[in-house]
Amino acid sequence: MKKILLISDTHGYLEPKLIKHIQQADEVWHAGDIGTLQLCQEIEKLKPLKAVWGNIDGADLRSTYLENLIFDCENVNVFITHIGGYPNKYPAKIKQLLIEHKPNLFICGHSHILKVMFDKELNLLHINPGAAGVHGFHHVKTAVRFEIDKNEIKNLAVIELGKRA
Repeated sequence: MKKILLISDTHGYLEPKLIKHIQQADEVWHAGDIGTLQLCQEIEKLKPLKAVWGNIDGADLRSTYLENLIFDCENVNVFITHIGGYPNKYPAKIKQLLIEHKPNLFICGHSHILKVMFDKELNLLHINPGAAGVHGFHHVKTAVRFEIDKNEIKNLAVIELGKRA
């Protein structure tokens, strides 16, 4: 079993309230718009990090991380990207990748809108953890934690980190 902390859209800001959640996780997954390599290094001092770059990320982050990350965690096929849409509103390129790779769990960021939805058509769980940073139009900073146990995604919880500004 793995305990996952999922964040996105930090834009270079590591919310101090996230530290205890990072410490409680086995891994941290970041769905892009990281902001700085230093933020990744701070997380990696505490726990392993899997991340993708987002549209605001510069050359240093784009040369360190991939645009699309596809991997297995326990027995769950995971696909993480930054700009991915959501069920019935996927960009064409993303929908093709979802059909090709058949993930059980599809994660993206970008919108700053927290969403957890099951896609019946593609038989996958879609999660956007919202935004954990202070830049953007969101009102509350959020993250998501969950566990992956064999092929089961369970104990999913939304973490509210306080107001954006």
